[in-house]
Amino acid sequence: MKLIVGLGNPGRQYAHTRHNSGFDVLDIFAKKKHIRILSRQCHCLVGSFEHYGEQIILAKPQTFMNNSGLAVGELIRKYHLEPSDMLVIYDDLDLPLGKIRIKPQGSSGGHKGMTSIIRHIHSSEFPRIRIGIGRGGTVINHVLSRFNRKDRVEMDITLQETADALNAILEEGIEAAMNTYNRA
Repeated sequence: MKLIVGLGNPGRQYAHTRHNSGFDVLDIFAKKKHIRILSRQCHCLVGSFEHYGEQIILAKPQTFMNNSGLAVGELIRKYHLEPSDMLVIYDDLDLPLGKIRIKPQGSSGGHKGMTSIIRHIHSSEFPRIRIGIGRGGTVINHVLSRFNRKDRVEMDITLQETADALNAILEEGIEAAMNTYNRA
């Protein structure tokens, strides 16, 4: 893993909405590792750190969710990475609130940010962490909404666990992380 991407929408009005769960996890992970995600590159806010001699880039695309692939594709090309060198963290309507799913590869599952990434890098063969946000109301209103107080408590725990899962992937590998964090 050389590139870790958290998906979300830029701007204060989208901060901490369901659709910005990927951004939130990256922020939690970066804070734990004392990394600042402030530099601008390839339509992203980025930060980096060294992990066992390898440079790891954390990226938050600033292109809005549906165009995430534009930014991610530019980073992949700039750093001469393979799709398998990347991990993407994003929200998933089809998972119950608070569930985490780690997969070594897969389809977009209808997620427009993932569809954009797959289209721009011409591959779906990269690991991902999906964060369950549940369903409710119309899709657009639901994903752009904030959590109510009860769900916020559960989601805060889930976001922390997802940051821990990301760390486990880096330390122990994806299979070990899947065994620990992919719960029924």
